[in-house]
Amino acid sequence: MSPTLAGPPGECCFTSVKHSGTPVGRVEELGGLNTYISEPPAGAATGTHKKVILFFADVYSPLFLNNQLLQDYFASCGFIVLGPDYFFGDTATNHIHDADKFVWIQAARDPAINALPKWLDAVKATYGTETTKYCAVGYCFGAPFVLDLAADEFIVAGAIAHPAFLEESHFEKLTAPLLLSCAEVDFTFGLEARRRAEDIMVGKKSTYHFQVFSGVEHGFAVRGDPNQPQERWSKEESARGIKEWFSRFAA
Repeated sequence: MSPTLAGPPGECCFTSVKHSGTPVGRVEELGGLNTYISEPPAGAATGTHKKVILFFADVYSPLFLNNQLLQDYFASCGFIVLGPDYFFGDTATNHIHDADKFVWIQAARDPAINALPKWLDAVKATYGTETTKYCAVGYCFGAPFVLDLAADEFIVAGAIAHPAFLEESHFEKLTAPLLLSCAEVDFTFGLEARRRAEDIMVGKKSTYHFQVFSGVEHGFAVRGDPNQPQERWSKEESARGIKEWFSRFAA
């Protein structure tokens, strides 16, 4: 078995600061999964080809307000954004006070993994053309889905933020450019693990970029407190950096 670099979600993944705003996307069934779909407003898209971001959410799902607003941000920058609810409506919000919440997280993995191939086929059937360019971003629980796609040339670029459930083999198989948006303090993907991941990517001559934000912890890119200046800036800069990374490779 490949050594673990990012462990499972923990207690902090069940605490959140809910952001404010009005989502502009819609929810439709796609490939068997309810999917949050956010499309660019008129004039926001550039080029003649479709640019699609696959949004793999944390344990709150893509239908959580914070995640909807994040997807809408990427859409406002010219991307079609698709967020599959691989939790089938049963998200962390339902398990905050459960004594066995971590059993729920582990049990949610296989159904999510099994549901995604059909969903990806539906994505390609609906949005795929000869020139469509796909990117993928994953937060916490969603990170390994990005690394899997980044190993089979399905996407032109990937990004992960405060990841969970990663092994060395994920980085050894990496072929697509990867951005890693990281917290200074992260119980799942700490300093030693970040450096080991970088060593692997250096050895492979991968194309990669690290963002490491001081003064924030695991979950900041989705659930950072907008009333705390450092958390707000880090959350916004994480999103902006991911957007720029995708714009570079999907141009």
